[in-house]
Amino acid sequence: MIITRETDYALRILRTLGDGQRHTMKSLCQQEAIPQQFAYKIIAKLAKAGIVHNARGSNGGCRLSYDLKELSLYELLEIMGENYRINACMQPGYECTWEKKCGTACEIRRKLGKIQKHLYEELANHSIYFLVSGETAT
Repeated sequence: MIITRETDYALRILRTLGDGQRHTMKSLCQQEAIPQQFAYKIIAKLAKAGIVHNARGSNGGCRLSYDLKELSLYELLEIMGENYRINACMQPGYECTWEKKCGTACEIRRKLGKIQKHLYEELANHSIYFLVSGETAT
């Protein structure tokens, strides 16, 4: 599965933060039906990537610090640490035991590589703004 529950929760968080306002963790979790223990972990990843600003304390909360039109689904998957590759042999540096044994290129791997390329292009071509706003792509 490409979009895990954690990435789904990140999308929900970004949907709420897309209004440009500061939100408490409690309100984010209530509005988007996200367990708080997941939200803290997700916010930490998004903050580390510079997507959100998170402040603690009585005047704390989260707010968006990045333009969601500039953030692609591919980039979000990378931030969340997701493996979007369709097969292990698509991983960088993968050594195919079949190719080693047979001494020839694997046709399955070659064809999966083409599919993987198209998947990457699709993920890179869709902004988070488009996904969370309901507006059509421009």
